[in-house]
Amino acid sequence: MVSLQLLSIFIGALVVVYALPGPDMALVMQTSMSRGVRHGLATAGGLALARAAHVTLSACGVAALLRTSPWLFEAVRIGGALYLAYVAVQIFRSPNFGIAAVSASGDAPSPLRRAVGRGALSSLTNPKALLFCSVLLPQFVHPDAGPVWSQVLELGVVLVAVGLVFDVTLAVGAARIARWLSARPVAQKVQRWSFSAALLAFAVRLSMD
Repeated sequence: MVSLQLLSIFIGALVVVYALPGPDMALVMQTSMSRGVRHGLATAGGLALARAAHVTLSACGVAALLRTSPWLFEAVRIGGALYLAYVAVQIFRSPNFGIAAVSASGDAPSPLRRAVGRGALSSLTNPKALLFCSVLLPQFVHPDAGPVWSQVLELGVVLVAVGLVFDVTLAVGAARIARWLSARPVAQKVQRWSFSAALLAFAVRLSMD
């Protein structure tokens, strides 16, 4: 079992990382603003699933394989950059929204599943998120503190939970901002272009790093 002291340091490190602007944050906020809080929460759920997968893959050694196979890392990295660019273009082309439109779209089950998939795919195609797990988790695992698998499981649950709290908070907050934006078409365009530019910038950075 991970000690309380190490666990508190681990949570502190996660808070710093999740508070930094990134593609996950931009995607959750834009989805919640344009489609409503239910879609924002669905995207947050997709991101949580992806982080759980990252923890599992890190424990299985897939992250180590990415580090030792440059061609595989490049393929995943370029694929992730292209997907972020695709999402940015879709956001840029999306029409203005209103309160009625957002409420009506929230009732459709298919877009909710699509929001979960978009959140999961945007994170799964980012190899840096997987490498982050593989670098961070071992720093807080000590063989003399008990079975390694149980410590990794405990840290993985905390990692996913802290990220989910951040994403849910962003989704709820962004949905409230959307109520203000719904009556201001010009502000909507600025917001939409800003998020598109941010995602494109993340895509370029991911493709060049």
